[in-house]
Amino acid sequence: MPHRIERAQPPLEFIPPALNPLFLRFTQFALPIWLDTLIAISPLGMAEGIAKVEADNVEILIDLIRQFQEKKIRLMVAFRHPQVEDPLCLGYLLSKLVPQTARERGIVLQHPIHAHFIYDRGIPLWAGSHIGWVLSRLGGTPIQRGKADWTGLRSARNLFANGNFPIAAAPEGATNGLSEILNPLEPGIAQLSFWCAEDLHKAQRNEQVLILPIGIQYSYVDSPWEKIEQILTELEISTGLTPSQSGYDIRLPQESLYPRLISLAKHLLSLMEEFYQRFYGQNIPTAKIPETDTSDDNEAIAARLQALLDTALQVAEKYFDLRPKGNFTDRCRRVEQAGWNYIFREEFKDIKALSAVERGLADKIAEEANLRMWHMRLVESFVAVTGKYVREKPSAERFAETTLLLWDMVTRIEGGNSFKRPQLGKQKAKITIGKPISVSERFAAYKSSRRGAREAVAQLTLDLQQAMEDLIF
Repeated sequence: MPHRIERAQPPLEFIPPALNPLFLRFTQFALPIWLDTLIAISPLGMAEGIAKVEADNVEILIDLIRQFQEKKIRLMVAFRHPQVEDPLCLGYLLSKLVPQTARERGIVLQHPIHAHFIYDRGIPLWAGSHIGWVLSRLGGTPIQRGKADWTGLRSARNLFANGNFPIAAAPEGATNGLSEILNPLEPGIAQLSFWCAEDLHKAQRNEQVLILPIGIQYSYVDSPWEKIEQILTELEISTGLTPSQSGYDIRLPQESLYPRLISLAKHLLSLMEEFYQRFYGQNIPTAKIPETDTSDDNEAIAARLQALLDTALQVAEKYFDLRPKGNFTDRCRRVEQAGWNYIFREEFKDIKALSAVERGLADKIAEEANLRMWHMRLVESFVAVTGKYVREKPSAERFAETTLLLWDMVTRIEGGNSFKRPQLGKQKAKITIGKPISVSERFAAYKSSRRGAREAVAQLTLDLQQAMEDLIF
């Protein structure tokens, strides 16, 4: 969650990519050392992190990089984004695993092996302005989500067609905290890929445009059942429930912890439903949840959660005068951009020229916008959550992911920093490289008509969604 922005600001400036080869070399040298010593670097500093990164099908990526360097293809790397550590793992793949595997196979690649990347312009707002400097020097280019950011799009489009490295992006648009569920993909990656094909066609260049889906999944080195139980106890206390005194059965932790997880979820749902009904006048349709755990229980929880998320978004949308259009992800992006428009004011390029009263009124609007965006942040964390995620596969990973999402919600309600999550232990990252999808083969349909273009973008997005879902094991 971004830090609280309660004062009006000048408009967000574009941070141009400014790749620095020396800084890139240092970063690629340091990243394997950080990972080898079991430490990952998060935007908030040192954190318990990734013990090991391994990858399947690296030879596919090696071949595509070789073709890219031979100017036969332009390449978009579309990677899964369940956690904030994903870019670090992707960087490790490119700087360590790809060169190592290439050497083992006697394949010569030009160095450095790297990728330009697209990132959310909001990241430096919550991670610090120095992160914007770092991302720029690594060749990243920002996009403001939720609006037609033509400056950001032109930069990404130029890097895709003309950059010295492939380009990488997370088509989910944001993390969802779940290794085994994919968010609905945003169509921007497909559109950008067709634009690249269009630019090559106009320049009479014969490179093929490809999208490479990459999956990233995490597992714990040691199952963190004890820490999961501790977090559940803390959440029970925070929400007014009486914690279990029996702890958990080390032989069957799932059987003893699952009822507590479900009880906590039900209680939080009831508290939030009452909150929106009483103080925002929202009539939330609720499904009756049985007393005993059944499949109907999970379906009822899922239905109530979806109704609650819809209600929370409507509260924010009503304030910003937005129509509830599209899926939850689409709606979150529009609310976020509307909030930024109220905070980062285009007419305040010289904000120091405002009178004291004008500045005071603008700050009130910024403060209110920030509060309304809080509702959207709650929804953003639960976009991909279902009622059956833990029940259908009660692994330590799914328990941990769901428990941490509940921790995020409680922390946001309490006004804390949800990025300072409890650390449950070292993790292993498994990267799975899929099969490339040809955009060039679809270009004729795309350029046939406006309708053909819309249908081609939609179909490519669906095909990429399926390809990425197939990489979840």
